[in-house]
Amino acid sequence: MLTLHTKTEQAEQIYGQLELPYELREKSRLRARLLSGEEVAVLTVRGSVMRHGDLLMASDGRTVQILAAAEPTYKVECDSAQSLLRCAFHLGNRHTQAQVGAGCLRIRQDPVLKEMLQGLGATVSEEMAAFEPESGAYGGGHHHADHDGHHGHHPLAPIPLRQRIHRPGDTQ
Repeated sequence: MLTLHTKTEQAEQIYGQLELPYELREKSRLRARLLSGEEVAVLTVRGSVMRHGDLLMASDGRTVQILAAAEPTYKVECDSAQSLLRCAFHLGNRHTQAQVGAGCLRIRQDPVLKEMLQGLGATVSEEMAAFEPESGAYGGGHHHADHDGHHGHHPLAPIPLRQRIHRPGDTQ
């Protein structure tokens, strides 16, 4: 079985493609099947997330491209930027993973959140779409240049060891 373990920036040749929903792209240990049907093991660094287009390499040098699978999501739209920001605030207050798009938000389907968002005046529509939520303030999703022009991640506050994230189906 092919074991994928190293993230790489480029490859001369793509051996195969691995399509996964976001929930599985968050896992650091899993068994899955390439689009060709070949079974693979994924062993990545704990806490890392595989994003659409990422390349993972095996010890034999073969490289596999990660694809974000379409999954049940809600597209959240509002009449104004202020209303959309209000929705984003309430989702963040519930530690809900969200993808920020041009004039919209995308979240995993959750009837309780849908009702809350509609109560805030949002239009919430069901869509099968790739889900690529924000990595969060401490997730390394942005980098700033330091005094010497070097780029790196400089957190503004201590990074929590484990952050509670709301997922559809969680019980309180």
